[in-house]
Amino acid sequence: MHKKLAISEYIAIGSMLFGLFFGAGNLIFPVHMGQLAGSEIFTATLGFVVTAVGLPFLGILAIGLSRSDGLFDLAGRVHPYYAYAFTILLYMTIGPFFALPRTGTVAYEIGLSLFVAEQDQTLMLAVFTILFFGGALFFALRPNKILTWVGKVLNPIFLVFLSILIIVSLVYPMGTVSNAAVHDIYATSAFLKGFTEGYNTMDALAALAFGIIVVQNIKELGVTEPKAIAWGTFKAGIVSVILMCLIYWFLGLMGATSTGLMEPAANGGIAWAKISNHFFGYYGSLLLAVIVTLACFKTAIGLIVACSKTFEEMFPEALGYKEYTIIFTVFSCVVANIGLTQLIKLSIPVLMFIYPLAIALIFLALFSRMFKDRRCVYFTTSLFTMFGSIGDSLNAMPELIKSTPTIESILNFYHVYLPFYDLGMGWIVPMLVGAVVGLAISLRK
Repeated sequence: MHKKLAISEYIAIGSMLFGLFFGAGNLIFPVHMGQLAGSEIFTATLGFVVTAVGLPFLGILAIGLSRSDGLFDLAGRVHPYYAYAFTILLYMTIGPFFALPRTGTVAYEIGLSLFVAEQDQTLMLAVFTILFFGGALFFALRPNKILTWVGKVLNPIFLVFLSILIIVSLVYPMGTVSNAAVHDIYATSAFLKGFTEGYNTMDALAALAFGIIVVQNIKELGVTEPKAIAWGTFKAGIVSVILMCLIYWFLGLMGATSTGLMEPAANGGIAWAKISNHFFGYYGSLLLAVIVTLACFKTAIGLIVACSKTFEEMFPEALGYKEYTIIFTVFSCVVANIGLTQLIKLSIPVLMFIYPLAIALIFLALFSRMFKDRRCVYFTTSLFTMFGSIGDSLNAMPELIKSTPTIESILNFYHVYLPFYDLGMGWIVPMLVGAVVGLAISLRK
């Protein structure tokens, strides 16, 4: 007889999953998007939800349904060398290079920077990130307790504090959505701009990392049958999806209405600080400090655990889990001191390259039984998708790089011949063509 999880256990796992996902980017990007999208916020948020909620949910399902042991195992279906390259790149992106340092930087810039004099900002950022990542390391070194600490303790506390600010902003709005000005490309392509903004949360990438944590926790609760694990992953994912969709809608609305009293900020961190200060003054800054620190802290724990477990699996002879956690934590602490705006600028070209590859892998895993996991389908789809993602990545490079003659000629080729390229989605047609080619080869064989 196969064990079935109780409803409370599904809720706890779903809460843990939401807690792992909902961190730095999930707070700052929807609010900033709301300020820029203005009256188009509902259309923009719909696009944002597709990539920031829908794709992560499919990513979690992909790990559960594919019966893989994690991203490294799943990427290995493309090619063994690809498994190493893609897994390392993805984990470095959501880990010590971008997403993990961002948790500490966002927590400081939104929560505490207002309390610090300008001349002391650099020193205090260093002090804060040392304490922040030191605390995350403490919990990451105890990975078997992550369901309890994140799912049952930290995330419920976070939701209570966040709901205070959301409810007040809804009861006493700073303006009306219908009168909010629309900025930039949101005026003509709100949905597609919201779609690509969802990349910045990095949650579709994180799903491929966190999926294995969910599966392992389900197994630890006594569920071992593959179908039951997949079904448990789905139910836990639904809990996370509902919470994330609701909060994204509220945060986008908060950002849009805030333009009734203030101009759009340089980034979401500054927008959050101004909004909370408007409602609660000094105490609003304290409330925001608690909300952001909790959000970022629980995500930092999950990222350290996921990265360390994966590298221990890939390179078991090199270092142990403990050594990897220490290395990733210390490195992230150093990178966090670059600053939030710089981190976002540096991460965008990398995200535009890796996100399409992650999306392709997710859909291949979901439909793998239709083509019986044949490597040729995985290989051609990923190869063609990479062709498109290279163009999107180059297009997101700083102007200094884009303006060189070689890069300009490459970008012009993509612009002329690749559909949807100007919208940042030039990978879609190559991915579909690659899938068709792979299926044709599979059928021929």
